[in-house]
Amino acid sequence: MPEPANWTPPDGSWASSAARRRNMQAIRSRDTQPERLIRRLVHANGLRYRVAARPLPDLRRTADLVFRPAKVAVFIDGCYWHGCPEHYVPPKTNPGYWSDKVARNMARDRDTDKRLIEAGWVVLRFWEHQNSDVCALEIVSIVRERRRHLPG
Repeated sequence: MPEPANWTPPDGSWASSAARRRNMQAIRSRDTQPERLIRRLVHANGLRYRVAARPLPDLRRTADLVFRPAKVAVFIDGCYWHGCPEHYVPPKTNPGYWSDKVARNMARDRDTDKRLIEAGWVVLRFWEHQNSDVCALEIVSIVRERRRHLPG
């Protein structure tokens, strides 16, 4: 449903304009192009995985790829949303809100990594700008190595 041309954000809203709101709503949180490409490469190497799944049932966060028996969780992080040191540029509009949001995302990422590592998982994080072939090869190598050491 299109928004009226005279739409203005409510007080305290993250949307500083109708254009900003449309832009931010169009950003995907899963099935991004880097995720799909890495998944395709990993699948081509014969590995199967869960997509956008919780590695741990009580962890209210999802990894982009989950290899449960091997206990490997893969995250492909967007440069903007996760504060990439090479590419993150704070926005000009509403910078306080967005800087705080990205800082919270980064803290949540660290907490997620800590919880998974404590539970015996390997956590792999890649930036969306990294070479997909290199990322996929690292994932395949680590998952295969972990699977070799599974009991049974």
